[in-house]
Amino acid sequence: MTVLRRAGLADVPVLAPFAAEAFTAAFGHLYRPEDLALFLGEWRTKKAYRDALAIPARRIQLAEVDGRLGGYAVIALGEGFEERPQPHPARPVLLSQLYCAAGMTGRGVGAALMDWAIAEARGWRADAMQLSVFSENFGAQRFYQRYGFRKVADIDFWVGNHRDDEFLYELRL
Repeated sequence: MTVLRRAGLADVPVLAPFAAEAFTAAFGHLYRPEDLALFLGEWRTKKAYRDALAIPARRIQLAEVDGRLGGYAVIALGEGFEERPQPHPARPVLLSQLYCAAGMTGRGVGAALMDWAIAEARGWRADAMQLSVFSENFGAQRFYQRYGFRKVADIDFWVGNHRDDEFLYELRL
């Protein structure tokens, strides 16, 4: 059974290594070890998640499956991509992270987190939700498209000194 709950500071010691492992499992093979280490050392640390929890417009939701962390999502109210062609949304929400543990794909964990993120955005009266997705992550692209997300721009995503081709996806709310 999947249970969603808002993350708190007490969750950070489990969340940070989970997030680093989830990113590495999905994409680690694409990068040189030093680039991956730079990225993880900046974006998937206990400090990064403590800092995120301290910002009222950031929300981190955990998905627990049978009492264990199975996935998480991070949204930022009022944030979006500057690279988005005009017109920019007036009240965007950025879905900055949505990751599931290996073996959780197809069990509804990602869908539960996406449903939460969209409900939060609508509750905040956002006019759009944005995210970036790796250009070669076809499964994630299909997942987002099922929710109505559409590609609106090509953007860059940096992992250390490595540039990835990404797509900026947007869901109009």
